[in-house]
Amino acid sequence: PPSAVNSVVALDRSTAMVNYGSENADHDLGDERRSDFLYVCGDMRDIKTSLKRESPEHESELFDTTWLLLGSMQHLLTNDDILACFSSVGSVMRDGGTVVIELPHPRETFSMGECTRNGWTVPLVESDGDDGGDEKEYGELNIIWGEEDDVFDPVAQIRLFTVGLELKVNDPNDIPSANPVLHDENFPLFAKMKKEGKTSVSEIVPMRLFTLQEIDALARCAGFELVAKFGALDDEVSIEDEDEAFRMVCVLKKVEINT
Repeated sequence: PPSAVNSVVALDRSTAMVNYGSENADHDLGDERRSDFLYVCGDMRDIKTSLKRESPEHESELFDTTWLLLGSMQHLLTNDDILACFSSVGSVMRDGGTVVIELPHPRETFSMGECTRNGWTVPLVESDGDDGGDEKEYGELNIIWGEEDDVFDPVAQIRLFTVGLELKVNDPNDIPSANPVLHDENFPLFAKMKKEGKTSVSEIVPMRLFTLQEIDALARCAGFELVAKFGALDDEVSIEDEDEAFRMVCVLKKVEINT
């Protein structure tokens, strides 16, 4: 059965993302729970070092569960990197603890060149007035993940994903003046905006695609066992479900060591 969450530590290599996440936590968690959430900058292949540097009081803490979501593990392109990650995770977990990994469904790996194109839209809003009351929408940000002609290397199982951001504002004069970063010449989306209020940037990101058998084998090498698999972040969706399964969610358990 579900249990209460006492504390959470999040990890990201990007200092900007850590700062952004920490600011959101300041706003969303409130005074009662803010101290239960820590966001540190570091490498998932060496979690202990990251904790020692950023938060020494958590260095010896053992966690009950670890979650690698949104395909984060796809940025680990070699087996050595994956084993380093699994070993790093295992070093900060108690025996019997679980690891939840979310990845693209294996059918994408075997689609022979076709790439799933994902996208979503985020509205751009600002508070209307100094009292932080009603919010005013002044544009939208479209995130595009993957294009049909993205190159896939079947030997390395690495796809060169196109990641794009398309920004549109209703009126360039509506960009919030209170947020100086939006007007910074180093902030490409707003700095390169055309007169009609549109701009876009994109880059190629190499990401590895995995099979279930690989995850099972690599997990065993690092002291874990595969105990469950699903087709979404929903335990009622089978990974074999052709209609509902769109992700590969693996649940690993750290093997208990008998002494």
